[in-house]
Amino acid sequence: MRKISIVTAIACLPFLPLTSQAQNADAAKALLKKNDCFKCHALDKKKDGPSYKEVASKRKGDPDAMEKLTKHMTTAPKVKIDGKEEEHKQIKATSEEIKNLINWILSL
Repeated sequence: MRKISIVTAIACLPFLPLTSQAQNADAAKALLKKNDCFKCHALDKKKDGPSYKEVASKRKGDPDAMEKLTKHMTTAPKVKIDGKEEEHKQIKATSEEIKNLINWILSL
């Protein structure tokens, strides 16, 4: 009986990260919605700003991606929209929420 329980537990291990990732994705999307990010960005289409998939593609393999994206999201830098410079909206969130959001974006 104990052998069956151990085998069952081991067989279920690959499914644990999927559940965790789904919750993280939901939290990331909720944070984007709360901060009105979808006004200028979309998951896979360019709007006034790049799509999140475009950001992930650009930052893939960049060891400084977390630092660069954190700075961009939390410091309200100037961005060009339709040839005009505007201040990027600063995301209001905890550092853990920002980290989760960036990890989700980079996973796209």
